[in-house]
Amino acid sequence: MAWKWYDSTVVRMEDAAPGVRRFWLQVPEQEPIEFKAGQFVTMDLPIHEKRLKRWRSYSIANSPTEKNLLEFCIVRLEGGAASDYFFDQLKVGDAVRFKGPDGNFVLPDDLSDRELVLVCTGTGVAPFRSMLLDIEQRNIPYKSIHLIFGTRYAAGILYREDFERMTRNMPHFRYSVALSREAGIRPEDFAFPVFQGYVHQIYMDAYPTPRPELDFYLCGWSNMIDDAVANLLVKRGCEKSRIHYELYG
Repeated sequence: MAWKWYDSTVVRMEDAAPGVRRFWLQVPEQEPIEFKAGQFVTMDLPIHEKRLKRWRSYSIANSPTEKNLLEFCIVRLEGGAASDYFFDQLKVGDAVRFKGPDGNFVLPDDLSDRELVLVCTGTGVAPFRSMLLDIEQRNIPYKSIHLIFGTRYAAGILYREDFERMTRNMPHFRYSVALSREAGIRPEDFAFPVFQGYVHQIYMDAYPTPRPELDFYLCGWSNMIDDAVANLLVKRGCEKSRIHYELYG
């Protein structure tokens, strides 16, 4: 099945953290885009003459209930043609053409008996935010959800207010953050558990024994995914079918 192409307009841009920016694209009301939480679109950016070198895929960060508006959270990569375009050239009012949505990194329809552990680093949090907003807004039943987010410094904690709200409003939702380079962490400065180090120590300590109802969803750079899959398969003995992941680069 061929993807559908959409013509959209940039309606808002906002810095989310040092080197990270949020972008909102509006699609015409006569052709609203429908997507599943966790999916991505592929943008055709004016950064190269060859078509395949212009295409970049980004996960949608907002809830599927917003059918005409898509949000993306994009990090600036040193020497990256696409990120240079987003940060140095793109402005509100510009047109962006994309195709999709696509991707199988989505949650099952029935979560009532599932314990979900969502592990991510950096902008890999985007599809999880979409999933969690969808669960929150549609009151989807679930057994438990644990979001584990990793970044270098506290200033890089993305969507912090959203996840703090969810810890207050969503029963059986947990939120943990790993800061790999932040010195002198003061727990009283946070409304959620914060750890010095990496995401791996959090899920390894919290889930020492695999269970049939426990599913791990991983999103981030390939090194993190590789380490997490090895930890869960080899050290924890998890079934491969209970580990789902989306690679960023």
